[in-house]
Amino acid sequence: MTDTVAPLTAQDLAGADGAALLALNNAHAVELSWLEPERLAHLVAEAFVARRVGVADALLLTFDQAADYDSPNFLWFRERYDAFVYVDRVVVADGARGRGLARRLYDDLFAAAKAAGHERIVCEVNADPPNPASDAFHAALGFVPVGTAQIHGGKKTVTYLERVI
Repeated sequence: MTDTVAPLTAQDLAGADGAALLALNNAHAVELSWLEPERLAHLVAEAFVARRVGVADALLLTFDQAADYDSPNFLWFRERYDAFVYVDRVVVADGARGRGLARRLYDDLFAAAKAAGHERIVCEVNADPPNPASDAFHAALGFVPVGTAQIHGGKKTVTYLERVI
């Protein structure tokens, strides 16, 4: 088993690897949102940075401001910032937690964003239903709140976060 951060490509979505990555995402659909295979392929194709650890120990998908993406959270940032990298989803499999994989994925993202000339990483964390582990993790990485919104017809409240790099 390796904890190396690796690029995630469209070819990786074929076969068992793609099924495992989709299952990882969908096991955490409350926090991330449910994906069908075609939607995951579109997101990977549009990503600024798409990474994984192992076959499906951890997953990170991010987009810059130019991405073809219709998420209300992504659009919230697009309305407010000219340039940014949006963390759409980061997830670690239950059996792989405690190994620092999410931090490793974020460190890789920070380096890639800085190398590309970006100055701002943004994301959202669920406030209702709450996600205290994600709140604490992002705060430890230096993210600060920059707004809130109710989405999905008021069924979910999110806090928008930003880290200047």
